[in-house]
This record gives sequence, C-alpha cells and structure tokens, in this order.
Amino acid sequence: MRIRTYLTSCSLAIVASSLAMAPALAQTFPDKSIRWIVPYPAGGGSDFLARTIGQSLSEDIKQSVVIDNKPGGNTAIAASDTARSPADGYTVLSADNGTMVFNSALYKKLSYDPVKDLAPVTLLGRFPMILVVNPASNIKNLKDFVEHVKSSNGSINYGSAGAGSPHHLAMELFQTEAGLKMTNVPYRGAAPSLTDLAGGQVQAMMVDLAAGAGFLKGKKIRPLAVASAKRLPQLPEVPTFAESGYPNVEAAALVGMVAPAKTPAEIIASLNKSVVAALNKPATHKKLIEFGIEPVGDTPEQYSKLLEDERTRWHKLIKDLNITLD
Repeated sequence: MRIRTYLTSCSLAIVASSLAMAPALAQTFPDKSIRWIVPYPAGGGSDFLARTIGQSLSEDIKQSVVIDNKPGGNTAIAASDTARSPADGYTVLSADNGTMVFNSALYKKLSYDPVKDLAPVTLLGRFPMILVVNPASNIKNLKDFVEHVKSSNGSINYGSAGAGSPHHLAMELFQTEAGLKMTNVPYRGAAPSLTDLAGGQVQAMMVDLAAGAGFLKGKKIRPLAVASAKRLPQLPEVPTFAESGYPNVEAAALVGMVAPAKTPAEIIASLNKSVVAALNKPATHKKLIEFGIEPVGDTPEQYSKLLEDERTRWHKLIKDLNITLD
C-alpha cells in the first residue's frame, strides 16, 4: 500500500513538474537558431516567402533563421525530414498544398502522413492562380477561351508547373466546371512552362501571380481570369472566374509553416506569435504583396481547419478524375 501511495505521489509530482515547465519552456524559446526547410530550390516563390519572413523573424527573436532548401520527391523529402526532426520548435517547414493536401491523394504510399506527422503553425500566404494564354491568339476573355477549347475537339495543350501541382489541379478544376477537355503538358516548374506558352508551344496555363509577374508586365502572356474570390489589386482589370460564370473555380498555392507533430502546444503558440508578427510588419507585408503573394498569418486552429476543408475538396476531384502519381 505504501509503495502504491509512493508511486502515485511520484506520478503527481512528475505531472506537476511538467506543467510548471511548459510556460517556462515557451518563455525561453527560442534560445538558438531555427532551421527553416523549404522543399524547393532557392530563387522560387516559396523560397522568397521564407527568406523574407525569416529575415524579419530573425530580427525579432534575436536568433538566426537558417533557410535549408531540400527539393525533391514532390516535397516529400523535405516533409519526411521535418517529421523525423526533434519536436522542439527548432525545425520548421514551408508546406504547400502538395505537402499538406494533394500528395496523400496522389500517392498510394507516402513517406510521411500530413495529418499525423506535421503540426500546423500558420498559413503564411496565398499565391493566387490566373488563367493565361498567348497574347498572339484571338482569345480576349474567358468566354472566347471556353468556346475555342470546345471547338478544338480536345487538341488544346496546356502547360503546368508539374503533374499534381496547384497549377495542374487548378486547371483540372476549371475543366471540370466548364466541361472542357485539354491535355496537360507538365514541366519542371512554372518558368519553363511560361516560356513555352509565350513561345506558342502550349496554348494556355494556370500560373500563380508571383511566377507570372514578369511575363505579365512584359505582356508576353494575356490574363483571362483570376481564381480568387475577388479581383487582384495587381490586376484590377482582370475578372474573377465567378464574375464569368464559374463560382466554384477558386484555387491558389497555399504555403504555410508546419512543425514536427509532437512539438509542444506552447512552442507552436510561441512560433505562431513570432512568425505572424514578423509577417505583419509593414515593410515585410509590402515586399510580399509586390512579389505577388497575398500575406495571411492566421492561428494554428484556423490553418488546420483550412487544410481539412482543402483535403475534402481536392481529394474528391483527384479521385473523380483518377489522377495518380504512382
């Protein structure tokens, strides 16, 4: 009986000690550099987003933020690395739709589980999608485009930033809503696809604003519609898909920050507070908008709910169209 009482007392003491340590842990975090993994090469939109916020974050927390580019495996290599890292808040990942939403439907076997292995911290930003065509064509608006595709008997090729990318699936969503039939030509990234679109090798594509900004400014591509709830301030003259009769065509590359799943809630909350504050600095905010990114910065709970809703929406489309990357 004394042994049982002793063990019970020890257990209560351990619990009490753990509870007492949690606030202290959050108060001292971070006390060393943070490793921020980006699943794409340096120079792209996700890399720019991480480096811009990371610089601002580093200034605030008085610790270095080291960007670690780990491309490959359709973001699975970086995601698996993050999932296996110590759950202490010192390793975080830039995670997009592919990482957190698409991959679990596109692959039968995945080296990580986006729900069980990764914990949402905040949605960093949206990369709005835009339907674009070659400016040499006679297509001036979305109505023209739909009529052109329907009269072409499936002969239209569209470019994408890769099979299973947000760009690819955004176009598949539009095709489903408009009853169109086109062929996807996947590239390794948006840049080569844009180059071929400008050169006439493909007839159309969905591109995010950040990747397509230079081509749009140079009028090498023509925007027809934006897949957002409202018009983009950078392209005020371009209507939304909803304005053109397709209210369900909303799509963006969503990039958030996640951490290993067992990271303590206090550390997640501390990360969220610091990252959102860095993101909302006027200079940082302006820099991201000018690049073509819509800054967000929400709570872990809001980001988690968004991911749940996105999985419901996109997994159905992927399944219905039998899209697979295995």
